[in-house]
Amino acid sequence: MTHFVPRLDGQPFAAPLGKIVCVGRNYAAHAQELNNPLPDAPLLFIKPASAVVPLEQPFALPRDCGSVHHELELAVLIGAPLSNVKADAVAPAIAGIGLALDLTLRDVQDQLKKDGHPWERAKAFDGAYPVSGFLSPSGIALQSLTLQLWRNGRLQQDGHTSQMLFPIAALIAEISGNFSLQAGDIVSTGTPAGVGPLQGGDALVLTLGQKQAEDLLRVETTVL
Repeated sequence: MTHFVPRLDGQPFAAPLGKIVCVGRNYAAHAQELNNPLPDAPLLFIKPASAVVPLEQPFALPRDCGSVHHELELAVLIGAPLSNVKADAVAPAIAGIGLALDLTLRDVQDQLKKDGHPWERAKAFDGAYPVSGFLSPSGIALQSLTLQLWRNGRLQQDGHTSQMLFPIAALIAEISGNFSLQAGDIVSTGTPAGVGPLQGGDALVLTLGQKQAEDLLRVETTVL
């Protein structure tokens, strides 16, 4: 697998790709659609760099692993080290924002949860994290963004970052109190409601925007 190089405003990012810190159940409606309780604190798990592939290119699904669900997420590219910081120290360390799919082997995850086991088999496989290029966040209100996923012309996910249970700055600060973040790490901030299965041949359109404004980011891709 080709090593993924993050791109910021169309150029290779200065730091190599690190880990991907993901957040579960950060949108109440998504937790409810899977019959999961709302968390009292951010639910964190990590995907390795080997899970990352370019969202702009067609991507493959695992075979013979049961249902593979799409989970649209706002991805935050970290640009400076963060360790045990407060929320007001986070913004200068955010290098970019983009869109990602937290691909999930739902049948596998359901069995792992039933058995009380970790989720990595369902979340951290090769190709489990297609991610777009990143945009500089300058002048963008991060808690005022819309994110949408269209599958074969039908709107599947339609969320707004104001709906997050744990806002981005507070979330990243919380993460930094558990383990350090480094330049090149990505924080994946959780998915809104509407997750569902993907099939080979699906055409996807993902957008990131601001209310009553042209999309900041639009990605069209296909499932192999």
